[in-house]
Amino acid sequence: MASLQEPWLLENGNLKGLSKEMRHGRTAHNMSSSSLRKKSDLTLVSKLRCGLLRNFLTNLQEVILGTKLSVLFPAIPLAIVAEVYGFGRPWVFALSLLGLTPLAERVSFLTEQIAYFTGPTVGGLLNATCGNATELIIAVFALSQHKIEVVKYSLLGSILSNLLLVLGTSLFCGGIANLRFEQRYDRKQADVNILLLLLGLLCHMLPLLFRISSDSAALSAVPTLQLSRASSFVMLLAYIAYIVFQLVTHRQLFEAPEESGDGEDDDVVSEEKPVIGFWSGIAWLFGMTGVIALLSEYVVETIEDASDSWGLSVSFISIILLPIVGNAAEHAGAIIFAFKNKLDISLGVALGSATQISMFVVPLCVIVAWIMGIKMDLSFSLLETGSLALSIIATAFTLQDGTSHYLKGLALLLCYFVIAASFFVCKSPLNQGNVVNVAVNAAPGVALRA
Repeated sequence: MASLQEPWLLENGNLKGLSKEMRHGRTAHNMSSSSLRKKSDLTLVSKLRCGLLRNFLTNLQEVILGTKLSVLFPAIPLAIVAEVYGFGRPWVFALSLLGLTPLAERVSFLTEQIAYFTGPTVGGLLNATCGNATELIIAVFALSQHKIEVVKYSLLGSILSNLLLVLGTSLFCGGIANLRFEQRYDRKQADVNILLLLLGLLCHMLPLLFRISSDSAALSAVPTLQLSRASSFVMLLAYIAYIVFQLVTHRQLFEAPEESGDGEDDDVVSEEKPVIGFWSGIAWLFGMTGVIALLSEYVVETIEDASDSWGLSVSFISIILLPIVGNAAEHAGAIIFAFKNKLDISLGVALGSATQISMFVVPLCVIVAWIMGIKMDLSFSLLETGSLALSIIATAFTLQDGTSHYLKGLALLLCYFVIAASFFVCKSPLNQGNVVNVAVNAAPGVALRA
């Protein structure tokens, strides 16, 4: 029960003690984000007599200063100033990208705070829909500007970085830090995620194979688009079943292990009660989402200018740089728990994020584009689809025996570096990547002659 010295915890009424289910139903994403949080000293704030001011300052301190990434928050106003006063566009891009890093971690924090009031099921649903809010918002703004390739690149990059970079680094660092111990993990959760990733891969490969097998790209454009939209509904249906499986029928497979309480995790904030009220959490979540939307718009508008200025292709920036910086907080948490020989949490973060993007964000973008009148399909290029397929296969073989060592992590990292090198040397223009859209918009007579 909230103490009388902390009246801001009573914002939503009397708060009963948290049940064991709520305390120990935290997912791997929640645990990973917690590793980057720090305790706030509220001694001075608690002495204020004005309840409204005390509540505001407490929320401000917990939300803004309650993370180890708070040093990156100044990048947000700097990005806005750079945009307003017409500074170099690459500077706007870089500052916006840095500003998105702490915001992604804070969204996870706020959804967890709201879950204390709504229960673990609704909280898990919030995490399942808002866990990759940054990627989704960037994708929507890119779609609004008809930059379909940027959408595909960024979402593909998020999947690749989770499967190869995050998981590879976690296994490598965990193996080096625990040479004397055999690292083991529960294969059940990994098997579920790999199965869904393979389903998503099938839905990505069929439109590409259909387009390749056709004699004419123009004639296969419309069927490919229709197949992609149908596949998107199938993927969303599978993701809904996955959510039910994760939050209702088989919740125990996805719960993070309980903390041992022996002091080995002092740097992880063990939250047994909310630190902000329900309505404050809702307000902060909407506010953070609005700022993410603003910075995402800056990123989409300036990505081509940054590409020209830095001499890097848009595909390399979207597939490699955007996911690394945008998900740095979540990735760092996964690596920290791998150091502590808690691979179940690391695998839950990496595979869970990859599954969410592949089975939820990607098909949702196809449906949203359809509503917006934009012809986005699931047909990636041969290089992109091949990279995705080999990454999923490599990950599946790596996790097949339930044990880990540093060589497995090193192999995944080297796979990621080779893929990154291939996109680094690939200089395909942004406006020539969407063959399907060109074919769909072509005149009927041209299509027939083709």
